[in-house]
Amino acid sequence: MTDTQDCTLDEPAADTVGPRRTLQIGATRYTLLGTAHVSASSAAEVRDMIASGDYDAVAIELCDSRHQNLANPDALGEQDLFQIFRQGKAGMVAASLALGAFQQRVAEQSGIEPGAEMRAAVEGVREHKLPLALIDRDIGITLKRIYHNVPWWQRFSLFSGLLGGVLSRQKVSSEDIERLKEGDVLESTFREFAAQSEALYTPLISERDRYMALRLAEHCPPGQYRHVLVVIGAGHLGGMAEHLEAPLPEAPAEERRQLEVTPPRSKIWRAVPWLITALVLTGFAIGFSRNTQLGWELVGEWFLINGVLSGAATIVALAHPLTVLATLCAAPLTSLNPTIGAGFVAAGVELALRKPKVRDFSTLRHDVTHWKGWWRNRVARTLLVFLTATLGSAAGTWVAGLRIAGKLFG
Repeated sequence: MTDTQDCTLDEPAADTVGPRRTLQIGATRYTLLGTAHVSASSAAEVRDMIASGDYDAVAIELCDSRHQNLANPDALGEQDLFQIFRQGKAGMVAASLALGAFQQRVAEQSGIEPGAEMRAAVEGVREHKLPLALIDRDIGITLKRIYHNVPWWQRFSLFSGLLGGVLSRQKVSSEDIERLKEGDVLESTFREFAAQSEALYTPLISERDRYMALRLAEHCPPGQYRHVLVVIGAGHLGGMAEHLEAPLPEAPAEERRQLEVTPPRSKIWRAVPWLITALVLTGFAIGFSRNTQLGWELVGEWFLINGVLSGAATIVALAHPLTVLATLCAAPLTSLNPTIGAGFVAAGVELALRKPKVRDFSTLRHDVTHWKGWWRNRVARTLLVFLTATLGSAAGTWVAGLRIAGKLFG
């Protein structure tokens, strides 16, 4: 987008609610509409603008996965759970459910479904047979880039705050509702942290401003359409307009793909599980070399501490008794094999013993809005079993490892 550009800020008329920016780039006019994500008026405004006939294309702040969830709210629950655990996506799915639970609580208390304006846009383009461009970055990629971008000591507070917000039964505050008017559920959840952390603000806000400008340049380049309506949260209006006003690259897809890359784990962190395994096995060897009884004592403590902590953790998730027993037996062995985790074994056994029913999938999103629902719904409970077994095994590894070190060198 290097053609001559004009940018104007349109003051909304009395019957509108959203600020607008109008940009003329080459032969195409772009109207950026800043919407409130919790507002019936915003949804009505989007619906009326599309019905006006002034636009021949619409772009919205959604990614493919959120668009599918909008069309099919039960899509998340219909995924293959075993594949989710095998691919290491359990934490991401749990985070998505937590965000959805917060959204549902807002809907129940405010009477307005967050994202209603996006639904109105999707329905409007379908009714008026207009092309639709999904310009936001996938929520999973954004979560991963947040995770990798913030220092490790901030990660626990971020995601514990997210899950704590789900388990809390306090009424969603008016401040939370106001934050949702400026950004989506993901932004409102982390905005308080983002205001104090550039590392969090970059992937959550500024990267997405740039990403959406690049996607718009890809799907609706100047000259392809006469007038494009761009529906975005009001919080993105200024940043996205700024990127569009400046010359964008001739090949926006290349830069856009860079913003989709998830940084790999550092070699140091990937080596840690293998290092722990080597240290524990070395401790066993030293123990046996000194005294056979000491060697077996160390092995016994490793199995007891690791197994009990991991098994006990699954009890917190109300796992099946056989799942608890299987986890207790498997955790000491999986902790010495970095290629498979105790959580994977625990979840696999739980799925075999308590296979989720159709009802569990259909009520998943509603059940997780209440903390009891995470234990009552078999899909959600299996996720809890996976997470608690994983955390229990990690705790057992460190406690048992320090215990072995103390006996050998204390």
